[in-house]
Amino acid sequence: MIARPIPCSGEMLPVIGCGTYLGFDVAHGSAEFRSLPDVLSALFDAGGSVVDTSPMYGRAEEALGHLLHANRKRAFIASKVWTHGREAGTRQLHESMHLMRTESIDLMQVHNLLDWRAHLPALREWKARGLIRYFGITHCDASAYAEMEKIMRAEALDFIQVNYSLEHREAAERILPLAADLGIAVLANMPFGSGWQLRRPHDQPLPSWAAEIGIKSWPQLLLKFVLSHPSVTCVIPGTGNPRHMQDNLRAGEGDIPELAFWDSHTIQAPG
Repeated sequence: MIARPIPCSGEMLPVIGCGTYLGFDVAHGSAEFRSLPDVLSALFDAGGSVVDTSPMYGRAEEALGHLLHANRKRAFIASKVWTHGREAGTRQLHESMHLMRTESIDLMQVHNLLDWRAHLPALREWKARGLIRYFGITHCDASAYAEMEKIMRAEALDFIQVNYSLEHREAAERILPLAADLGIAVLANMPFGSGWQLRRPHDQPLPSWAAEIGIKSWPQLLLKFVLSHPSVTCVIPGTGNPRHMQDNLRAGEGDIPELAFWDSHTIQAPG
């Protein structure tokens, strides 16, 4: 799998990860849970490492604790603080570490900017103490971009996480270029947008040019688009389905077209 550097450290990060929203919020021992080891095995066997989660995602952190006990060193765990107040944030960090059975978290993020003024100083302290390796902020809606930009300029962040997709490209206007200028790594969430491309009729073919760049499915096309932006370090499509994970991972192989490629290769919404 292709890997890209984290600007603040030079550490190489594989470009396809796995989001745990919904897909990992399942009961231990359920049929859905029994498919999750194959999701993570597919990720690791393909050279991937990034697993993104949050206390907001129900049972996802607990599920990861069960699943990663033998593979902790293969995983780059990204979680979030999602509460009000510094003391509550510290309690939540330790609860996340307990649930995921780990002594440190690779990336800790302020979820959707919630009470970021309280949490960012704590994140810096946790990094200095070795409880986390990197820290940053997240959001998933363009309405927050103005505030996000102000924080990026005022704070020395290691990462941001932001929504970016073929359908929703607003982050490319200011947020992604600013991340490049400031040396901030980017996790791209919601790479399938609202999902209309994935709801196409099953018999609707890929564009004729897709095969030229090794694309064999609609998810691969959408992920290749996200990775075409040079500011994107890693994209984190969410899934609890091993087959979907395997398909997603193939987008991180082979050539990634330059961003200008998509200007001359349009894709129309169905209907």
